[in-house]
Amino acid sequence: MVKCEADLDAIFMALAHPARRTMLARLGQGEATVGELAEPLGISLPAVTKHLKVMERARLISRSRNAQWRPCRLEAAPLEVASGWIEEQRQVWEGRFTRLENYLGVLDNDKGTKR
Repeated sequence: MVKCEADLDAIFMALAHPARRTMLARLGQGEATVGELAEPLGISLPAVTKHLKVMERARLISRSRNAQWRPCRLEAAPLEVASGWIEEQRQVWEGRFTRLENYLGVLDNDKGTKR
C-alpha cells in the first residue's frame, strides 16, 4: 500500500515510460522472464533490467528465483492505488465543473430576466 506521496510519485514515474507500460501489459498475462519482456521491445537486456528496477521500486512488479531464471510478476496493489487517486481527482473536477455549469446557468437566467 502507498505509505506517502513519494510512493504515488514512484508509481506514476514507472507508468510514464511506454516500454514499462508495455512490460506491465505483458505481465498482466502472466509471469515473464527478462528475455521475454525484452523481445517485443527490441531493447537490450540491460535496458530492460533498468526498467524493471524502476517498476520494482514502485512495487508494480516482484521477481522470484527459479533456478537461473528470475521471472517477473505483476503486483496489482499499486495500480489500484493509482486508480483510486485518479478517481478522487475525477470526482473533484467533476464537482467543480458541475458547480461552474450551475453558476453559468444562473448568470444566463439573470440575463434573461433583465431583458
